[in-house]
Amino acid sequence: MSNLDRQAAPAVCGGRGFVVAEPVRELLSPRRVQLGESTEVRRLLPNLGRRMVGAWAFVDHYGPDDIAEEPGMQVPPHPHMGLQTVSWLHEGEVLHRDSTGSLQTIRPRELGLMTSGRAISHSEESPRPHARYLHGAQLWVALPGEHRHVDPHFEHHAALPQVTAPGLTATLILGSLDGATSPGTTYTPIVGADLALARGATARLPLDPDFEYAVLCMSGETHVDDVPVLPGSMLYLGCGRTELPLRAESDAGLMLLGGEPFAEELVMWWNLIGRTHDEIAEAREAWMKGTRFGEVKGYDGAPLPAPELPPGPLKPRGRVR
Repeated sequence: MSNLDRQAAPAVCGGRGFVVAEPVRELLSPRRVQLGESTEVRRLLPNLGRRMVGAWAFVDHYGPDDIAEEPGMQVPPHPHMGLQTVSWLHEGEVLHRDSTGSLQTIRPRELGLMTSGRAISHSEESPRPHARYLHGAQLWVALPGEHRHVDPHFEHHAALPQVTAPGLTATLILGSLDGATSPGTTYTPIVGADLALARGATARLPLDPDFEYAVLCMSGETHVDDVPVLPGSMLYLGCGRTELPLRAESDAGLMLLGGEPFAEELVMWWNLIGRTHDEIAEAREAWMKGTRFGEVKGYDGAPLPAPELPPGPLKPRGRVR
């Protein structure tokens, strides 16, 4: 998914200077952003209070939206570099096309994982016809320096491993949890899991104390480490945890995101992740000239133009403001 803000603000993420080394309970509120004509998202990362959780650098939550009489998601071709995109649905379908020739319909609890590497472009749209409701999350994973120029590629994994306990089903999106490992390709120590909790369920998930974690609430009423977390909000948990207590007041859906704190500082602007202002500016120019990022074939519409760069150079500002 693209960041469609026409006034795209730069964000420098990464670096371990502001990692919380002990358990915390920091509730992050979303910023509402319009994507196209019919899709509004709740942006949790980057946030005014926190820019990254491990290598997770961007989190949008959308829906559930009734799109029965609407076109649904319509995101034109746009570029990415230096990151992986993770498409995750609870309801509906998304048709993915990219410049490597991939064409794939992604359905609920299937992993659509696109590694941009040095450069890729893609589009996302609701199929025609499409399901009535659309509900999901779009996330980015920053690539470390030694892997950020890998060849672009796309993966689709319809079957993912699960961890179960009374009232809980955890589906592994990326990384490992409690002995289960996702088939998705990763480049840093990371974990992403979809948690389905039944009404009245209580559970304690095992965690890695060297990772920092956050929990995104997709639906339902849930207490995470005794903190109420409502749909569209995210609780940052810090590091140093060996387990995570969960309690569901209703049927609920969560996403657990975590990873080893990301060591490098990153410049993230629009849909591009780099290390310097010049690198971002060169990539923007290449996209506007139609070079480097390839062509998305089959999308009925024009590519998305890049916004103007800010007047001053993009400078590091750390993991938090």
